[in-house]
Amino acid sequence: MDFRYYLPVNLIFGRGKVCEVGRLAAKYGKRALIVTGASSTKRSGLLDKVRNHLENERVDTFVFDKVTPNPLTTTAGEGAELAKAKQCDTVIALGGGSVIDCAKAIAFLAKNNRDINDFIYNRYHGRGALPIVAIPTTCGTGSEANGFAVLTNPENNDKKSLRRDEIIPAVSIIDPSLMETMPKELLACVSFDALCHSMEAFLSVNSQPITEYLSYQGMKMITDSLVNVYNGYNDTVAWDQLAWASTIGGMVIHTAGVTLPHAMEHPVSGLKNIVHGKGLAALTPVITEASVESAPEKYALISRLLRGKNAYDCADAMRKFLERIGLSVSLPEEGVTEDDIPWLTDNCFKVSAASIANHPAAFSSETIYRLYERALAF
Repeated sequence: MDFRYYLPVNLIFGRGKVCEVGRLAAKYGKRALIVTGASSTKRSGLLDKVRNHLENERVDTFVFDKVTPNPLTTTAGEGAELAKAKQCDTVIALGGGSVIDCAKAIAFLAKNNRDINDFIYNRYHGRGALPIVAIPTTCGTGSEANGFAVLTNPENNDKKSLRRDEIIPAVSIIDPSLMETMPKELLACVSFDALCHSMEAFLSVNSQPITEYLSYQGMKMITDSLVNVYNGYNDTVAWDQLAWASTIGGMVIHTAGVTLPHAMEHPVSGLKNIVHGKGLAALTPVITEASVESAPEKYALISRLLRGKNAYDCADAMRKFLERIGLSVSLPEEGVTEDDIPWLTDNCFKVSAASIANHPAAFSSETIYRLYERALAF
């Protein structure tokens, strides 16, 4: 039994831990670019709170607040130019997965002066990045715990990951109390994304003992906790479990990778700019139905976590779970049409070949085309 596990990130987990950001960040520099979205961290007062903690440790702060969902390669380039202009020596990512992904790319481009697509497609390797301090405000991508940054190129709608060990955060502060103000719909979307991360890493052909153990624990915490949190139960233990499960999801995909649900969803949200979790909810049950024969024992374990009985009712159990969190969505509802399927299929192999290869079942382009058709019809 041979395997390797390498993930050099300092995880600080607990309620109120955001107050330690100044002390932790000051170890890495004295001029910090805070990367965030346009409004939520401002409305909540979190941005000001973080700036105060940093300034109390004599860290100068500059704010880049242009990150949107499905962050763009061009936005990362703009943020990197600001980081260089202000001579920043560290990057603080304050927000959800899109913010953290964009902050990672900014930190990388601040040290590597070239079109980021050259690095995403491995035409150039690059070297180094500014130190990153990640503070997630949603329990979804787990980006605080891996070396991936998913970005969309607005010129051709390619949605693909920059993958570099240099962009693993130097320190990540996971404070579940920052997540409790999420709207219910956002909670459902990001938490299902986290569930998919652990589920796909569990199923991946690159799974190994550490990732299998962590993945199973991540799935169990989400399936045990999410419905109650979604329904408004004031359960701090459940919130803590969702936050920790999200981080686990990021950890396991760093090593085991994602599989076909993410491979097929990235073209959809790249083309249509839809919410990633909704795309996964529309596609994953259909892919599951077509895949159970490839890993029946693992699909049976997943099914039982979802209150099913065996591998062959896993997709139905998943659909019922999605109903309980208000996430029964379809691709047509998200603006996808039959005319889009040829582009989606081709782009899937262009941007997600590694994830397709990770899937326990080997699917051809013709099969993936039919899966998109099936998801449109469901």
